[in-house]
Amino acid sequence: MADGVFKDGLLAGKVAFISGGSSGINLGIAEGFVKAGAKVAINGRNVEKLEAAVKGLQAHGTAMGVAADVRDYASVEAAMKTVHDAYGDIDVLVCGAAGNFPAPALGMSSNGFKAVMDIDVLGTFNVSRASFEHLRKPGAAVINISAPQAYLPMAMQAHVCAAKAGVDMLTRVLAIEWGGAGVRVNAITPGPIDDTEGMRRLAPSADSRERIIQTLPLQRFGTTQDIARLALFLASDAASFITGSIMVCDGGQSLLGGGALMKAMGM
Repeated sequence: MADGVFKDGLLAGKVAFISGGSSGINLGIAEGFVKAGAKVAINGRNVEKLEAAVKGLQAHGTAMGVAADVRDYASVEAAMKTVHDAYGDIDVLVCGAAGNFPAPALGMSSNGFKAVMDIDVLGTFNVSRASFEHLRKPGAAVINISAPQAYLPMAMQAHVCAAKAGVDMLTRVLAIEWGGAGVRVNAITPGPIDDTEGMRRLAPSADSRERIIQTLPLQRFGTTQDIARLALFLASDAASFITGSIMVCDGGQSLLGGGALMKAMGM
């Protein structure tokens, strides 16, 4: 699909809140939503980075930034109120804040493990829980950003595997609990996405990039637009009967298991 998929007003008149939205995959989703006509609020901890991201988004439509730490419920609650006061009911919620660093379990501190669990699992819960009173009901869509580590065990990723498995299960539970209110809850599992901090860490050289590409049936990295298109679908009425789904967008990587990727990264 061309970039024009975002320019048909599919989300015109809708409001979206995106945590972790100042960079990477989540910023790509924010840009896609703005181009599709939504009013978008992005959340992050780094004010300078947040302001730069908002400035870029405003070149395409209506956007604002709200600083908050997803690990702090009161901070998230205040951010939600700010967005609701400015834009009204939230139609689309994207929980995308995440943490990661490669380390073996025996080389990882308890605080390091806890940091990723707190950002990914507690952060997703906090953003979801704090948003509920502000969501448009019925009709709202919640989209959690997961990762292949949720179901593919990978060395050096004990913290992320545990955290993303938690995000997937939280997605399913909220889909059950919130379905009666007309709120859909799904998750997206991105594979290797180019031009993101994660891939710069995992594939810092041309050689490492090529080794990872060789593990992908589609023989290319994904793009932030690939994920944004799937998020746009899940946010739209086209997905009105889809809830509790974990949608994989990874170029077929998971078909070969986690071992192929670990070998490509020299783990």
